[in-house]
Amino acid sequence: MAAADRPSRERLAQATRLMAEFARSTGLDPAGERPRRYLWTDAFAVCTFFGLAESTGNADWQDLAIRLIGQVHETLGRHRGDDRRTGWISGLPAAEGRQHPTAGGLRIGKILPERGPADPIRVNEEWDRDGQYFHYLTRWMHALGIAAKFTGDVRYRTWAVNLARIAFARFAIPPTGSAPGRMYWKMSIDLTRPLVASMGQHDPLDGLVTCVELQAAGTRSGGEQTVLADEIAGFTEIGRGLPLATGDPLGIGGLLCDAWRIARLADTRGPLPPDLSGRVLDAALAGLLSGQIARMTTLPAGHRLAFRECGLAIGLAAADLLPAGIRSNPALTGEARDLLSRVEAIGRYHPLKEKIENFWLDEKNQASATWQEHRDINTVMLATSLAPDGYLSI
Repeated sequence: MAAADRPSRERLAQATRLMAEFARSTGLDPAGERPRRYLWTDAFAVCTFFGLAESTGNADWQDLAIRLIGQVHETLGRHRGDDRRTGWISGLPAAEGRQHPTAGGLRIGKILPERGPADPIRVNEEWDRDGQYFHYLTRWMHALGIAAKFTGDVRYRTWAVNLARIAFARFAIPPTGSAPGRMYWKMSIDLTRPLVASMGQHDPLDGLVTCVELQAAGTRSGGEQTVLADEIAGFTEIGRGLPLATGDPLGIGGLLCDAWRIARLADTRGPLPPDLSGRVLDAALAGLLSGQIARMTTLPAGHRLAFRECGLAIGLAAADLLPAGIRSNPALTGEARDLLSRVEAIGRYHPLKEKIENFWLDEKNQASATWQEHRDINTVMLATSLAPDGYLSI
């Protein structure tokens, strides 16, 4: 990010305090015997640790990012302690599994064990049960890509590519006859059966953008240019024509982050549908205009979810970077004016970013049940919003 886009000294200090608290409380630093790992939270944490290392010049933050990656793989790449199965969820022998930690995907890290094959579906309970989420896997792919960029270690990108391949193979359902391709939302830990058969609204988009991002990074470093060609083609086909608009703040934030990533992928825009930038921005703007976000900000802390709101704030940080990204992308020259008009409309919501951050920095609001119940994810998402450099670096 350009210097003008970097967080203020105060925001940076607040982010470092939050991330240090997260490292202590989850058994990362100091290392605990049973660290508390959760894939979504840890993906954002890895990116934010790398960003803090660059912003502060303190290499200890990068060390924490690397240690966190190791903990995630050793914890979520293996079966649970209360599972009759042991070892790597990929089924690989111990030494080989450690060399290829993402070969079988990664567990979510939920409190309860996954639902058994013969167990009835209880919708409310399923939220607390383990398994694998596709949209968590894409966040981890992105985090590993960030790790490769900051460290220069190509192993991280290799692990991300391996994860992309197994995720596509097990979550995506190819078209059959007149039935279009689709995806499962949640799979079992061993990726052999769906736990929730419906499709996440933005899963094909997340898969597409993340795979193009990984392929672009490999191409820039002299790697194979078509390493994820099948996955990119598959996600493109599944996502064709799917509605993207949502009133969910986390979903809107994700769309804005994807718009920023698309704008940055200038030299590899070929695999992306030509209308994708406009579709993503239109969907994000529709969500902001829906009224749901305005109503959200009038509620007390006990009726709000910090991590979802901070997801929107991160997206608004990405939107601030979009004008420069669009103007610097030769592939977007022909549609730049239309895209910039959309970005200008989205930019009117920029004050909401600071409003969300200040609300959740307030100790009274952090005392609410909704903050305390989701403390780890709230802490990291707020820190990422305050210091988004690492997460938005591709």
